[in-house]
Amino acid sequence: MGVLVWLLIPLVAAIGAGLWGTWANRTRTARSDGPELDGYARFRAAMEKSHPGL
Repeated sequence: MGVLVWLLIPLVAAIGAGLWGTWANRTRTARSDGPELDGYARFRAAMEKSHPGL
């Protein structure tokens, strides 16, 4: 009986990994990169400004 319990552990782990993989790769609604790219553009503009007196 103990052997069956030890064989059941990898089986449960494999089923859990399969379920997690299915959940992690689910299709999500498409989102644009607009806000992230806008923030990056503002960051670059701020870094490119020259600061007189430094």
